This record gives sequence, C-alpha cells and structure tokens, in this order.
Amino acid sequence: MAAPTTSVLADIVAGARADLAERERALPLAELKAQLPSARETIDPRPTFRADGVAVIAEVKRASPSRGTLAHIPDPAVLAERYEAGGAAAISVLTEGRRFSGSLADLVAVRRSVDIPVLRKDFIVTAYQLVEARLNGADLALLIVAALDDCELVGLIERARSLDLVPLVEAHTADEVRRAVDAGADVIGINNRDLKTLEVDPSTFHRLAPLIPDGIVRIAESGVRGPHDVIEFARAGADVVLVGEALVTGEDPRAGVADLVAAGAHPALQHPRNP
Repeated sequence: MAAPTTSVLADIVAGARADLAERERALPLAELKAQLPSARETIDPRPTFRADGVAVIAEVKRASPSRGTLAHIPDPAVLAERYEAGGAAAISVLTEGRRFSGSLADLVAVRRSVDIPVLRKDFIVTAYQLVEARLNGADLALLIVAALDDCELVGLIERARSLDLVPLVEAHTADEVRRAVDAGADVIGINNRDLKTLEVDPSTFHRLAPLIPDGIVRIAESGVRGPHDVIEFARAGADVVLVGEALVTGEDPRAGVADLVAAGAHPALQHPRNP
C-alpha cells in the first residue's frame, strides 16, 4: 500500500525530505555511520511499558501544525528533568523544525539531562534519520505507517532494531494497524489525531486497540488532557499514553505528569494490561 500523496502529512514529509537532503549533503551517510562505535548504549523502555498500570511518555513540544506555537521552551533539558521528576517513563522530543520548531539539539540536550528512555519523534523516511537518532541519544524512534509503504516500513523497523533503537510504529486506521502488525512492530501507537486533517477523535484508540494482538505494547497518542483520559484509555487497553500539548501548556509540568502517573497507577488498573 502506498503512502498518501495529498495531505497535511504529505506536506510535512516533503519538508522533512528537503531538510534531510541538506544534512546528507553536509554529512554523507558513510561518515555519519562511522561515528556509531562511539554512541552510548540505549535503554529499552519495553519492560516499563509492559508493567502494571499505564506508563506516561511526556513530550517536549514547542509548536504543532494545528495550533502553531504552544509554549516557549528555552531549555528543553529543564523541562525534561521536570517530567522525569514527575514520574514519566520516557521523554518524547520533537525534532522536526518547520512545523514543530524542534531540532536534534533538543534531543541531545534532553538525553544529557535524564536517565530514562528518549524518543525521537520526527517524520522518519530513511535510515539516515535512524542513525542520526542513535547518535544524538535516542532510545526509540517514531515510524509513521501513513508516511511509508510496506517495504519502507519493514526496512526501517529492521534497521532501527539493528541500531538498538525501539521502533514506535504509529497507526491511525485499521489498515495501518494491520500493516504495522504485519511488519513486525512490537510497540504500536494509535494516534487519535488524523495527520491528514489534524482532527482529534479520542474514540480512534477505542476502536483500533482491540485489533492489536496481545504481546504488543499499545500506546494512546493525542487527546490526553488529564487523569480521566488516562483511565479511559487504560480501560480501552492502553499500556502507555503519550502526552505533549496538555503538559507544555500547563502551569506545572512536573505536577502535570505526576497527576497522569497517579491516574495510571490507580488500583483498578493494577494488573498487566497487555502481558
């Protein structure tokens, strides 16, 4: 199945490819790969994701295509430290620059400031970006099914694993869930935001989570505004929630994460969600 050709997602991916081409001209893949022996060891987040209750991935997110600028984040490392202090299981860092105002420098800063896993969240379409992620401190890398054809998806999942990165494979439709499962994903995120229209529908996770086989980590993305949403997604089968907008626009990111973590640890949820 081919990736979509006309959508907000397609425009973002086109920009990501243009920026990637500039980086590749400045530093060819062979030279980038030569740096891999010096890369730090990665941290596997899956044991934490599979533990009782619901884990929280807290996101460093300055802007979004749907809302523009969300927050002034002068030092992403400070924000990440507050997230970790609040009990986050991992930190997601937007590194796309055109629409999200992120950068690889943000990823580096966050990695140096926390001891928990870090996700590179970007529009990854080539192995070059995975090598970048590994060298700049990522433990996980986002792969969006809608942005890739089947061969690309399988190849990037395999390449991520060869680099000791955990691929977080994101889907939005039943067909994309099927493609993610068929490609061998063992961590699947269901994005409640349609990247073609930017509309958020929290029922998306509720509809699609049952299609993900047991043993695969289920992550609910977008639409988490507070503790109640964490509990609702947990009841629908979420092992993890990924939260960005609600945290960066809130007054106290540490307390915001702590509230979500507390909801995920509710006694009613204290059993393996996805053994």
